[in-house]
Amino acid sequence: MAILNDASVQSSDTALVLTGGGARAAYQAGVLKSIAKIVAPRNLTGQRDITPFSILVGTSAGAINAAAIAARADNFSAAVEHLEATWSNFRSASVFRSDPVGIAASGAKWLGTLALGWAVPARRPRGPQSLLDVAPLRATLADAIPIHRIRDHIDSGAINGVAVTALSYSNGIHHTFYDSRQDIAPWTRSQRAALRCRLDLEHLLASAAIPFAFPPVELTIAGRREWCGDGSMRQMAPISPAIHLGANRVVVIGTGRNWNAPPEPIAVANGSPPSLALIGGQALSSIFLDALASDLEQIYRLNELTAKFTSAQRQSAGLRPIEVLSFFPSEPLELIAARHLLSLPISIRLMLRAIGVGGRGLGARGALLASYLLFERDYTRALIQLGEIDAMNRRLEIEGFFSPARRAGCSPLPGRGSPAPRLG
Repeated sequence: MAILNDASVQSSDTALVLTGGGARAAYQAGVLKSIAKIVAPRNLTGQRDITPFSILVGTSAGAINAAAIAARADNFSAAVEHLEATWSNFRSASVFRSDPVGIAASGAKWLGTLALGWAVPARRPRGPQSLLDVAPLRATLADAIPIHRIRDHIDSGAINGVAVTALSYSNGIHHTFYDSRQDIAPWTRSQRAALRCRLDLEHLLASAAIPFAFPPVELTIAGRREWCGDGSMRQMAPISPAIHLGANRVVVIGTGRNWNAPPEPIAVANGSPPSLALIGGQALSSIFLDALASDLEQIYRLNELTAKFTSAQRQSAGLRPIEVLSFFPSEPLELIAARHLLSLPISIRLMLRAIGVGGRGLGARGALLASYLLFERDYTRALIQLGEIDAMNRRLEIEGFFSPARRAGCSPLPGRGSPAPRLG
């Protein structure tokens, strides 16, 4: 992330930025539910309840949530209700094959590759691409998100832009796929590139393809076919696409601990080496959570610096203020996951047990890893409820952020919402 000497985009657009986290993204539905209760009555124009976010940006499971809101942008309350209903009724079978036959088939491929890979000719593929078969996810998304409507809402002016991200396994470039009402030229940064296109289901599947667990998705990028995976990988600046699309006010909903909260130690029983589950959980946390924390930390520190500039100095330097309102779970989601491990299908529990996931409650092992893969309604409903409570506890902040004066660019929030330079 860097300060840009670019003030070419001047608007009062408010963006919603939703990060990844697998099943943890159910928390975002809860936060949005409270925001809809607080803000939607202020947006009523006749019978229209247009989304208060003119720009929607998502990564991984957050890309799915962002697309779900964008596809119903003409009725924000209904969009949030549909999103909540989808997450509230999730089953693992809605995302990946969790039946014994499906799990056995995946396991057999891996065992065969490990045991007999040496016998496979070099010209042939060398084994499975992922741990899980996510064919059900494609059907779930096709049924839940009328993605073709996103462009309709952009054309109508209900929203100004939508962006989702994915990583190309082919060359390591982190791609932002976006569609916008304004003619915004694609941007390029170190290891990052943007591509304007009509968003479709394949972009969502690629963005949400959790490494190792979900298979990569083939996309056409600049005329080439490239295999892409989860957009959280190598994502250095999650908020950047929103800024490039014209936002100067951003609502961020993360799925990990607050960026400035102290870390909570994870005990390793009897001083023994960490299990594969613990290592995998920490690896996914570094992929899904760390970039946002770093991005926000840098924004807030730059806030303090640029607050010392005069308006004329900021204009001369090509900077524009960015107001940020961020939400994070008030309770570690792995602790909630630990209480719901037994809700997983037995076939999945047996598979995860082999790498160190097991137990229940405070004595559960590998709950951090499970918190990303626990696509079961008992768990997702608990996260929705937590998100709803967390946001409602900040009702005054939300009301202030969406007040007409703030939308006009006046009186930025102190501290978290103080002015920041434009970010790239």
